[in-house]
Amino acid sequence: MPDELRFLENKRKPQRTTDASLAGKRCVVTGATSGVGMAAAERLAAAGADLVLVCRDRAKAERVRAEILAGRGRGADIGIVAADFSDLETVRNAAAELLASCPRIDIIVNSAGMHSTTRRLTTAGHELVFCVNHLAPFLLTSLLLERIKASAPSRIVMVNSEGHRFGGLDLDDLDWSRRHYTGLRSYGASKIAQLLVLPEFAQRLAGSGATINAMHPGDVRSNIGQNNGFLYRAFKTVVIDRFLKDPAISGEAIYWLAAAPEAEGVSGKYFYLTIEEKPAAHAVDGALGKRVWELSRSLVGLA
Repeated sequence: MPDELRFLENKRKPQRTTDASLAGKRCVVTGATSGVGMAAAERLAAAGADLVLVCRDRAKAERVRAEILAGRGRGADIGIVAADFSDLETVRNAAAELLASCPRIDIIVNSAGMHSTTRRLTTAGHELVFCVNHLAPFLLTSLLLERIKASAPSRIVMVNSEGHRFGGLDLDDLDWSRRHYTGLRSYGASKIAQLLVLPEFAQRLAGSGATINAMHPGDVRSNIGQNNGFLYRAFKTVVIDRFLKDPAISGEAIYWLAAAPEAEGVSGKYFYLTIEEKPAAHAVDGALGKRVWELSRSLVGLA
């Protein structure tokens, strides 16, 4: 089977599992109030981890914390840090709060994400999907990188998507001011950018005992796209969600990547759930990756 279609085979393969303990580990999970992020938080807490939930809506985060503590995460220490990933200044503030409150950060799960059917810009002028899906987690990870290196052995898990195969990345038109905007290609652009900088992060972690990997969370139900109009939301609820699986499978896969002994030392890779997979060619271009790395640093104010 061609590499481009390997994901069709990987989605049917048995997934790897682990029962490794995360007792004493501090895990930062973004986008944890629903879907993949919430499933990951629940599973990590069930393995004994303490959590920090990085969420836009503190009230929702409080409810999630209560649910986890009442369920499989009984006894976990769960903190909450507020950040709106459409506003990079709040991401900076969240990173500062995490550095002040967490002497160790053993695991980061970057699962916050969105999909928009219409072109929208942030107050800083970034295309909204690109900002939320790529720039914000890029900034947060960059600001926490030294702490996670100092906490080694430690791991970063980036929740990516097979949507990177849609294409859409144009470094000369990141805000889609000159091209016709489509939701799928905008989403694809953000996920391509995330994969292109993955080797750059891995290189900076090399030899430290800290690792970073990206993964597709499976075809699961989530709240992504709920910011769109009524027709899209209705179609998603009535049609699309009927064919999607429980996000618990994503939580199990993220737990494996974050905890499994056999994943220790593995870095800079892309997985379909727990099966290593080759991304689309346009997402593994080394020269382009270096350009995206430098451009991303400039856009988030790190250059």
